[in-house]
Amino acid sequence: MFFVIAAIILTSCSSQKKYTDFDISYSRSGGFAPIYENLLIKGNSAHYSFEGQNKKIKKDFKMSAEELKEIRDVLSANSFRKIEEDYKKVYDYISTTINVKNGENSGIKTDASFILEKDRKKWENITAVVSPLIDTRINN
Repeated sequence: MFFVIAAIILTSCSSQKKYTDFDISYSRSGGFAPIYENLLIKGNSAHYSFEGQNKKIKKDFKMSAEELKEIRDVLSANSFRKIEEDYKKVYDYISTTINVKNGENSGIKTDASFILEKDRKKWENITAVVSPLIDTRINN
């Protein structure tokens, strides 16, 4: 009985690792009819999950060196670390959060309280590089 319980605990702990061990994380959540969407990238491996709108999707895939370079280049070109968030509170809104754990662009930014007007185009450029990746890898 002890071995069964130990196996269950070890299995459940290791399944959560992919949600904490990543280089780049892109997530969207919230809204009136809540959704939860995550794209976690570690090296060239990616894990995508989506829950909401009566859908539940989970998919693991490999990213090419070109795709990773494009993401990193867009982060650098748009000065990810220097983007400033507003302090207004927004409710019933699907917010986007990007977390970069290493490199010159490391930081966490979210539009949950909006992005300052002066940085909005930079934010849109960064989020725009992820959407086509999700569309081609997941929605096809």
